[in-house]
Amino acid sequence: MIPFTKAHACGNDFLIVTEDAAEGCDWADLTRRLCARNTGIGADGIEFFAWTGAKAGRIKLHNADGSIAEISGNGTRCVAAWMAEARGFGAGDDVEIATDAGVRVCHVNGISKDDGFTVEVTAGMGVPEFTPRAVMLADGARIAGVDVSTGNPHFVIVVDNAEFAVQGKSWHAIGAEICVHTDFPQQTNVEFVRVVSANEIEIRIFERGVGPTTSSGTGSSASATAALALNGCVSPLTVVAPGGAQTVEWGGTGTELKLTGPAALIARGEAW
Repeated sequence: MIPFTKAHACGNDFLIVTEDAAEGCDWADLTRRLCARNTGIGADGIEFFAWTGAKAGRIKLHNADGSIAEISGNGTRCVAAWMAEARGFGAGDDVEIATDAGVRVCHVNGISKDDGFTVEVTAGMGVPEFTPRAVMLADGARIAGVDVSTGNPHFVIVVDNAEFAVQGKSWHAIGAEICVHTDFPQQTNVEFVRVVSANEIEIRIFERGVGPTTSSGTGSSASATAALALNGCVSPLTVVAPGGAQTVEWGGTGTELKLTGPAALIARGEAW
């Protein structure tokens, strides 16, 4: 039996499994089985964790389809919440989490035990890199956007309508095509951004290896990068996804972006 903890950040849900518990397993196969919504536990991915110090650990992320991702901002915050609960950390504590995109420092702002175990976390998301570009679709449509790296790849498209449609097509359809476009040999996450005000944007997310998701930490960070750098928004910026709001603070090119939002532990169990 394999012990797991289930956690979510704004509905973006993950299983946390220690490397020791998964020893001898094929992690990709295990992830596909456990993340299946109808025949497994259900999740957007598994964070495989190992402690490396008193307040430090490392994670390896597999998406729901078994593929490996460099990092998830929401998944990293979920692991920070799990670490806080496991070791009794509290407000003011920092934990270091090594990911395939580098070490991320997560600051515990506060903990609520009113309804489960919820931690408000500010995570350092690294220094984003961005480049405006366009992608040509199979039907010849040219889609303008911004390549953003937050340790993993994103293509951010700014829209001007509440349906997040692009050139008359649904964001789901555009996201599915761009995600696997030949311009992105490793595939890419795709975000659709509607500017609500200088201090708020609304987004939709088509996540590599998962599909549409209610939230994404790196997606929120990438969307904010494009909005702050190129679309007249100002920091701190509220990023509203279907699963809830997160806050991004960024001082501009060459500085680290910080993401703040909740992460909640919601279940524990064992799986075959």
